[in-house]
Amino acid sequence: MNRVVVTGLGAVTPVGNDVETFWNSAVSGECGVDFITKFDTSDLKVKIAAEVKDFDPSLYMEKGEIRKTDLYAQYAMAAAVQAMQDSGLEGKVDPERLGVYIGSGIGGMQTFMEEHLKLIEKGARRISPFFIPMMICNIAAGNVAIRFKAKGPSMDISTACATSAHTSGEAYHAIKFGLADAMIAGGAEATINALAIGGFTNCQALSTCNDPSRASIPFDKRRDGFVIGEGGAVVVLEEYEHAVKRGAKIYAEICGYGNTNDAYHMTAPDPEAVGPAKAIELAVAEAGGIEADAELYINAHGTSTHLNDLTETKAIKKALGDRAYQAMISSTKSMTGHMLGATGAVEAIACVLAIRDGIVPPTIHYQEPDEECDLDYTPNTARKANIGFALSTNLGFGGHNACLAFRPVK
Repeated sequence: MNRVVVTGLGAVTPVGNDVETFWNSAVSGECGVDFITKFDTSDLKVKIAAEVKDFDPSLYMEKGEIRKTDLYAQYAMAAAVQAMQDSGLEGKVDPERLGVYIGSGIGGMQTFMEEHLKLIEKGARRISPFFIPMMICNIAAGNVAIRFKAKGPSMDISTACATSAHTSGEAYHAIKFGLADAMIAGGAEATINALAIGGFTNCQALSTCNDPSRASIPFDKRRDGFVIGEGGAVVVLEEYEHAVKRGAKIYAEICGYGNTNDAYHMTAPDPEAVGPAKAIELAVAEAGGIEADAELYINAHGTSTHLNDLTETKAIKKALGDRAYQAMISSTKSMTGHMLGATGAVEAIACVLAIRDGIVPPTIHYQEPDEECDLDYTPNTARKANIGFALSTNLGFGGHNACLAFRPVK
């Protein structure tokens, strides 16, 4: 079996349009949640979101490409370009041994809305010939593969909020089991629009507290729903010997992956937390366990919904036993909001950088403890730590669970 390491990172987030800006914002506790500027929210109950600010796709794509690409795929391309530049991998890997696993929970929703409006107002003949390739969930992976001539394993995974944790985990396995030497993996989402916010609000998933400092409060007893975010995040994973041979910068080793399903309900997690607990157990087992003296960091899914945070706390305790109370846990969604299909990859990046820098980002706006969420959630202030093992957990509608495990390279 091959060892797999992280050699490149890229991110476009509500708290920074590159990795270092995102990370500095996360460590300092900067909140990316604010009132929506993309459209008029007068008729909506929810008026806040975590928008990406000042994004310039022309830094990563030609004008002609931008016109034929939905915003979610632009975010994906930007993150992929950043990650590949960071890795220095381009031109140093066999194209047939380079793959792309990039997903989206929803895909080109804005394009779908705009073209549907054309249909209603002007008729079918006015629909863009690029409508289908702009809208479909797999086009981000396809475009990135074209950009970097990646002819190896390629696919889109769409498992709602677990999407880019699954793309990263499956990419890890593709390298571990010898299908590729390197993989570009991650996810993207751009669904801050009236249709998505109306739908999520009506299924009672979003916070209805229109106070940016009060809405995204994972594990706090006052939590009442998640805040929708957007952006893209990509990691470059590489076979260890391949990376060493070319003198690559190595951030950390990805060493475990768990993938399960609750098989319980369309949107609600199983209150017994069996599925997410099993995903954690699988990731830890594949990594060979957690060393007894290793400081453990967990970047939790931590959506700020009542059921998620309660279930996730239970899953961590079920999987890790007494070790759960020693773990340093945080939810970066308190700052980025919930980036849906991009959230797994951006939180994997947070784990990797926590290992690199020896610091745990905080869960901000945490004020009122919930007696049923009784672990250490790193409230409000980052904490220095010599992290020896990190886990990133993600749960998605449909009962999808994923867990990724990372450790320093030895």
